[in-house]
Amino acid sequence: MSYVIGLKCRECGRRYPKEVIFVCEYCFGSIEVDYDYDAIRRVLTREALASRPKSLWRYRELLPIEGEPTVGLWSGFTPLFRAERLAERLGVRELYVKDDSVSHPSLSFKDRVVAVALSRAKELGFDTVACASTGNLANAVAAHAARTGLRRYIFIPADLEMGKVVASLIYRPTLVAVEGTYDEVNRLCAEIGAKYPWAFVNINIRPYYAEGSKTYGYEIVEQLGWRAPAHIVIPAAGGSLITKIGKAIKELALLGLLRGAPRTKLYAAQASGCAPIVNTIKARADIVKPVKPNTIVKSLAIGNPADGYYATKAVLESGGGAEAATDDEVIDAMKLLAETEGVFTETAGGVTLAVAKKLIDQGVIPREESIVVCITGNGLKTQEPILNRVGQAVRIKPTLASFESQLAGQL
Repeated sequence: MSYVIGLKCRECGRRYPKEVIFVCEYCFGSIEVDYDYDAIRRVLTREALASRPKSLWRYRELLPIEGEPTVGLWSGFTPLFRAERLAERLGVRELYVKDDSVSHPSLSFKDRVVAVALSRAKELGFDTVACASTGNLANAVAAHAARTGLRRYIFIPADLEMGKVVASLIYRPTLVAVEGTYDEVNRLCAEIGAKYPWAFVNINIRPYYAEGSKTYGYEIVEQLGWRAPAHIVIPAAGGSLITKIGKAIKELALLGLLRGAPRTKLYAAQASGCAPIVNTIKARADIVKPVKPNTIVKSLAIGNPADGYYATKAVLESGGGAEAATDDEVIDAMKLLAETEGVFTETAGGVTLAVAKKLIDQGVIPREESIVVCITGNGLKTQEPILNRVGQAVRIKPTLASFESQLAGQL
């Protein structure tokens, strides 16, 4: 049974059927999914959820498909753990890491949005899926589409990290490397999507795709015993993840699943070399000014974020804030997370932790309150930025004497 009423414009509220509509025909506003929350409240309880398989589809009633899910049945429900050694280094009392670097199957939170997008694409009758991507989405679309048997076209900037290129090619999509920025790739895909009958997950079926990000927020709350944390620090590329985590917490409160009032403050984290959302939040502005990316953090290098306005609105309404991290700060944070908690994150995770540290040091996030840091991708995909920043192996002969000679100062 579906609990989707239809689609609606986020600006003027105009309603549309559950079809392929992503821009309001009346005001050109963006489109989102509308649910029957009264009906959902009657069936979605903590007890019902406790009995379900541990995947993102445990929140089936709050996701925009008509029938049973067909994609990503083992995706989601990634670890949320208390990071005590990292908390000690940062000087805070209660710190958690939500770790989507181990998401099945492509090692990023994009498995969530793609599982929902492709399940819906199949229902809508598409046999070909596509995306514009900075890397993680490319991997997720290629992987999930391969397992589902859909044709797949993946468009990426030509200078993408080799790890992410290989992690797409292994699934044998048609991979198209465009000589330009992500924003130029995205504009090209919009033109292609207007001509060919393909499901571009982050363009023409974006309203369905974006809803998958809500599961990241649902899981944080459920894994904390249905308690919303005081602060969540979230990486921002297109801005959808921040928006949907905020929506997830509001939905859980509306449905009576949340213990206490939803008082979580959201924080946007971006790289200094591409921080249009952070700039907008700090300026308390209404318009997100595009920038030209110049950063090692390629997964967040979107200079003209599609959901920048809504991400800004979500952050400011929550009472949160935003900060940017330099490339050096990003690398230092990646190393800090690895050496304290054993998590190897990609550069986007380095941004999130670096920004969390800044906000704590600035007193913006109080040290005694609960904090969740969102780690959204795996470091094995982006090794280039740290190759010369992690030291080298100690080289020895295959003898005990050589071992003791080379490591004399440590024994």
